[in-house]
Formats: sequence, C-alpha cells, structure tokens
Amino acid sequence: MGKLYVVGTPIGNLEDLTRRAVRILGQVTLIAAEDTRVSRKLLTHLNLHVPLTSCNQHNWPAKVPVILKALESGDVAVVTDAGMPAISDPGSELVASVAAAGFPVEVVPGVSAVTTALAASGLSGDRFLFLGFLPRRNKERRELLASTIPFPHNLVIFESPHRVGATLLNLMEALGDRDLAVCRELTKLHEEVFRGRISQAIEHFASPRGEFVLVVQGASEAESLGVKETPDLVSIENELAQLREAGAKAKEAVALVSESSGLPKKEVYKVWLQTAQR
Repeated sequence: MGKLYVVGTPIGNLEDLTRRAVRILGQVTLIAAEDTRVSRKLLTHLNLHVPLTSCNQHNWPAKVPVILKALESGDVAVVTDAGMPAISDPGSELVASVAAAGFPVEVVPGVSAVTTALAASGLSGDRFLFLGFLPRRNKERRELLASTIPFPHNLVIFESPHRVGATLLNLMEALGDRDLAVCRELTKLHEEVFRGRISQAIEHFASPRGEFVLVVQGASEAESLGVKETPDLVSIENELAQLREAGAKAKEAVALVSESSGLPKKEVYKVWLQTAQR
C-alpha cells in the first residue's frame, strides 16, 4: 500500500525547498500537481524525472480515482504551484478522499506565504485570522471585511496585482485607516515589504505588480466593543490628503473617510474642501 505525501514547495526562492521534500519527490511513483507545467520546471531544476498528473480545483473529482489506483502500487506526492497544498490552494479534497479510502497521508512541511508575511510584517503573529483570497465581487468582499471589524487579531489576506488596489480601498472603507504590512513577491528577487497605514498603501501601490500578502492590524479595544472612537481631525485631514494624492475623487474619498471615522459625509466634505485650498 502506498502513501500520499503532501509536499510544500517554494513560494519563490528555490533554495527554500527542504532536503526531505527533494528526497520524497524523487522516490514517489507519481506527482499530482496543480499545474504540471509549473511543477515540471521545479523537477527539471532538481534533475528529477517523475511522472506528473494534473490535480486542481477544476478536475480533482476525475483525478481522485487515478491517484487511488496509483497508491495501490506506490507512493504519490501532491504539490501546488507554490507553498503548502490545501492552504488557499487545491489539495484538501484529495487528502480527504485518500484518507477515507484507507491510505496513509504524510505532510512534508514547507514554506508558507502566511507565516512568512506575518514574520516580516512587524505585527503580532500570536493570533490571526486568515482570509485567503477575498471574494471577487465587490459587494461580497465588502461584506466579509465588515464582518471582521470587531475581530481583535490581525488579518492575513492574499491578493493579486489587478485587485489589490480595490481591496485596499475596501479595507479603508470597512476598517478605517489601520496599520498594515503589504508584502509583495515574498522570497523573490523583487521582494518588498511596505509597512504603514492603509491610506499610505493606497498611494504607494498605485501601479501594483506581483503577488501580494496583506497583514492588517486587528481591531482596537474600542472597536471590539463596538464603541466609535472620537474622530481625530488631523488624522482625517491626513487621510483625505493621501487619498487625494492617490487620485481618489471627492465622492469616493469622502465616503471612505466618513465610514472609517463615523463623521457625517457633509462634515468630511467640508474638510475635503478645506484641505484642497492649502
């Protein structure tokens, strides 16, 4: 009887692949990969010649019988394009199916973008809420973020370059101008970790590139209790100024700051007009 190995792979730097992972990938009879083209590059780098079969979120029901058959005569490894299988990536359904069929499952730990970003953020990693990739629809994304308003622990979010701008605006609208770290291209050549306020990140990532992990500060004690803090006029002026510099229009900026500060839109708009004259 074979064993299914759940193997973590590098999220960018190939030197982060463990020796144990290399050994397992070289001794299995089949590798189930999220994208065989991506995994073939990794195997070529390692000079390994192991058969590959695709197993992803679209075809896993059809591939489970193939993998169960392969396990009858040998070991199988499951990998994703980067990081740990089943962590905001395919793999959990396969693991559940293999375990239910009576085959042993063993995890070969590797790099995780979640813990890497938390370690780089400067924010506490003792307790956190992992949201993975947010919903694609703006309404659903805003509703999810709104539900986290009272959560006292830091949030970890995955995001793609073409949606990170909208997500930062949604964060500002739902949570206010909290501290955060925006981690871009972790472990890769052009790695960047931006630490600051959400409003500053909106301005900084006007033309984003690469893959992102956001680590957002959790709710303050007052927010956790549902108590609106007294608005700080200087902070409101700074938020509006930063949004203006980032290219936000009056209606959008006023709505965001009104939501985050609790001030009526009319009052925020007055501040918007005042800061425009400086």
